[in-house]
Amino acid sequence: MDKILNIEKFVDHTMLKPEATASDIKKLCAEAKKYGFRTVCINPCYVRLAAKELVGCDSDVCTVIGFPLGASHSDVKSFEAKKAVEDGANEVDMVINIGAVKANDMEYVTQDIRTVVDAVNGKAIVKVIIECCLLNDEEKILSCKAAMNAGASFVKTSTGFSSGGATISDVTLMKKVVGEKMSVKAAGGIRDYATAAEMIKAGADRIGASVGIEILAESKKLEFQNRNSI
Repeated sequence: MDKILNIEKFVDHTMLKPEATASDIKKLCAEAKKYGFRTVCINPCYVRLAAKELVGCDSDVCTVIGFPLGASHSDVKSFEAKKAVEDGANEVDMVINIGAVKANDMEYVTQDIRTVVDAVNGKAIVKVIIECCLLNDEEKILSCKAAMNAGASFVKTSTGFSSGGATISDVTLMKKVVGEKMSVKAAGGIRDYATAAEMIKAGADRIGASVGIEILAESKKLEFQNRNSI
């Protein structure tokens, strides 16, 4: 019987839908404080609000850069990341230039990531979204290596806004490439505890999910069942 994880410590409690309101973000932050999620992951316009709402608690503020397409100019990504940190972000999840990967211009991809790493200047964790569903395995490997060479801290499977989300095979491959040098975030389509736990078992250090409360409730239910079956 596998030990039930303290799943809340892995979860970036996420709300990136375009119709999210300030009230929605306040509710998200209240949930993060109540349940102890690792971060709230929100769009950049709400970073300052979230940072204010989370003062004095252990949950950090995560935002997204060049999201969801990754096709912004590197200078725009740099400005967006710098502004996010000024507003109170502790972590930034940036999307790579996927077209550059498809063209095998990995020098551009690496420099694009490095501009964000340099912009945050050690004041925030940089996670690099490689959007696995659009890449073949060779491109995934090259993208992970680019993120590593650029000095990022994480590679992340997906935006959750493209044609697919996290898979066990992608997490396993990414972890094999980065080893202990970087961490892996699985995101997109993770909607239950069993899937989240399998992602962590495969090598994920963080889970991006918009249904973190439901996943946590499921873990508590399983924990209760396990205790009562002994």
